[in-house]
Amino acid sequence: MRQEPTWRIPVGILGLLLALTIYGVVIARYAPGLIGDWPTLVQTLIYVVLGLVWLLPLRRFLIWMETGRWS
Repeated sequence: MRQEPTWRIPVGILGLLLALTIYGVVIARYAPGLIGDWPTLVQTLIYVVLGLVWLLPLRRFLIWMETGRWS
């Protein structure tokens, strides 16, 4: 168990916020132009997948923030 504060947690949170902001802006900027004419249900499915895909690397990132290791 960690006894002292570490620089990885605030840096990791700021990095996560920055990465999610960039990801959201890119999706909001380019996805409507690519899938805007598709059926509504297909668009909904794609936006749900895009809304969840950022979770894939999150576990390793949180492990790094807590331990300093990527695995």
